[in-house]
Amino acid sequence: MTNCDLDNLDRLILNVIQNAFPVAAHPYAVLATRLNEEHNLNLTEYEMLQRVTALRQNGFIRRLGAVFNPRTLGYYSTLCAAKVPPDKLEKITEFVNAAPQVTHNYLRSDELNLWFTFTTRHPKELKTFLTRLKETKDLAEIHTLATEKLFKIKVDFYFPPH
Repeated sequence: MTNCDLDNLDRLILNVIQNAFPVAAHPYAVLATRLNEEHNLNLTEYEMLQRVTALRQNGFIRRLGAVFNPRTLGYYSTLCAAKVPPDKLEKITEFVNAAPQVTHNYLRSDELNLWFTFTTRHPKELKTFLTRLKETKDLAEIHTLATEKLFKIKVDFYFPPH
């Protein structure tokens, strides 16, 4: 499924869930009601859930959950950049992705080709993780890039109807 395969209802759903996902006992019913009222639809809670499930299965939604500002909750977050040889990339990526403290992980085409964000309440946890990463995965070069100025923590992707 590509972006072109999305119908208008899928596009509406993607727009509303990333901007206004309700904290409610039946969030999909709330979302269906909102879309019904705003777009003159007749969507049920079950249909909404089915659509979101399909969007997840087809890779349009990677994660569905709250995003918190770590600093306001007393957490420390840092961006890490590593130079990973191609033959070690799969194993190192699996190791990084398995850490619950990793919130984002990106592959880049530059010399520093693996970038990830590590969030923890205790900076010592980051040091322990990086030591294990270097020693057990034989990774020579990794940099930590602490936040000096926070510009934004939210990015939305708008899916216009066609």
